[in-house]
Parts: sequence; structure tokens; C-alpha cells
Amino acid sequence: MTRPRRFDLIAFDWDGTLFDSTALLTQCMQQACADLGLPVPSDADAAYVIGMGPAAAIRHAAPSLPPERYHELGRRYGAHYMARQDELVLFPGTLAMLQALKANNHWLAVATGKSRRGLDQALSATELHGVFDSSRTADETRSKPDPTMLLELMREFGVEPERTLMVGDTTHDLQLAANAGAASVAVSFGAHEHESFAAHGPLHVAHSTAELRDWLLAHA
Repeated sequence: MTRPRRFDLIAFDWDGTLFDSTALLTQCMQQACADLGLPVPSDADAAYVIGMGPAAAIRHAAPSLPPERYHELGRRYGAHYMARQDELVLFPGTLAMLQALKANNHWLAVATGKSRRGLDQALSATELHGVFDSSRTADETRSKPDPTMLLELMREFGVEPERTLMVGDTTHDLQLAANAGAASVAVSFGAHEHESFAAHGPLHVAHSTAELRDWLLAHA
């Protein structure tokens, strides 16, 4: 007998969850701050902002920068990222995991702190193009952990919160799910230390893509 699906919609964060990008994004933020003569954030502080919207990320990583100069830091960050984006790769087993979930008739979505342009460029350059049924980015709705992007995805597919699962590597992702009334699963191989996840109540913390795939196929 086929096991009933628990979740109809599974939304994934992008950087640090599907893509092995934490180190590169951390370095890009640090290099951008150095370019402007700002204090260089620690690895932990620069990684913490991954997944946040641009303004919130800059406020945390470069608190001494006045808002009228945020665009300068954003441009420098973007320049460093564009110069190195070819270094980004999927975590091993990611494509197979997503294909298996598609075969189980889950709707798959992306809920990311990236811009629409950045996500579209990434999708067009990878084998994930066409895998996802929808997506939301930080520049077209409210940024995590505000629940708006996940609520919009639920409305798009007519899915209730209890039938929705968010998968991410940061406390921003887990709080996004909680704020939307949805469940969450965390991965420990991204931007945030897994010790910080428990307070946000994920159903599971996966320590590899293989473990994440096995859990999702067994429980989602």
C-alpha cells in the first residue's frame, strides 16, 4: 500500500541548502566590506546574513554603513559574486533527491533571499532548470523570516500550512516556516550552526543531502 503524502508543497532555500555556496558568499561579503574600508565581518557574522534580504543583511554585516550607501556595498558584493559564481556547485545528490520528490508528486518551490535576477541566472546555468514549480525571491516579496513568500506559495498552489514543508540551512528559514504555520526541516551543512536550530522546532536536522533525501522520502 502506498504511504499517504504528509506534505503537498515542499519549499527549499537555495544557498547552503541546495548549493554549496556558504563559503563563497561569506567571502564575497567580507571582500565587499574591505573594498569600502569597513570593518570586515567575521566568518560567523558574514555567514549569518545568508538568506536574508539585502538591507537586513547589510545592517547586520556592516552596521556602521549608513543606509544611503547600502547600494555601494551591494554593488561590490555583486561584483565579487559574479566573478566567482562559476565555482558554485550543487551538493552531491541534490538533483536525484529533487527528481525523487517530483516522482512522488510533490510540488517543489524555492523560497530564497536571492534576487529574482540572481535566481533566474542560477537556474538557467544548472540542471535544476524546470525542476521547480514556482519560486519567490527577496526582491519581489518580503524577506525572511517574514512569512509572506511562503504564504504566497501556499496560496498559489492552494495548499494549507499543515501540508507545507520548508527546508533550509538557517534559522531565518526555520522561523519563516514557523511564522507561516508550516513545518520545517533543517540541514546542518550550510550557513548556520545546527545547535541554533532546536529553538525553532524543525522536524529533523539532516547532516547530508543523502540523509535529507532519505528522510523526505520516508516522512514527507
